[in-house]
Amino acid sequence: QVQLVESGGGSVQAGGSLRLSCAASGYTYGHMAWFRQAPGKEREGVAAIDTGGGYTYSDDSVKGRFTISRDNAKKMYLQMNSLKPEDTAMYYCAAELRASRRPWRELQKYNYWGQGTQVTVSS
Repeated sequence: QVQLVESGGGSVQAGGSLRLSCAASGYTYGHMAWFRQAPGKEREGVAAIDTGGGYTYSDDSVKGRFTISRDNAKKMYLQMNSLKPEDTAMYYCAAELRASRRPWRELQKYNYWGQGTQVTVSS
């Protein structure tokens, strides 16, 4: 069983930056991704990255502001710049044990989930 631990969340003012990290306790061989969930809303995909880090995907709402990266099979990051109040949410790390053809936004694609880290952006 792989455990995922997120860190780096916090409170910032609009326009600020945060860098989220996700550390896996074991190796995974598929995509890793960041999701977020605001109160009263469904969990939504923010960005994803393939095993080798060569392909990335992101939601239109964060394009040009957020950058996903991974430095190996066990560590992933989300650099968040120009943060907006609407980015406020709990952010979750997710990992796929083995690569599948499911779309990156699909929750069922991922076998492992972290406990989340809160990001709060004030105006």
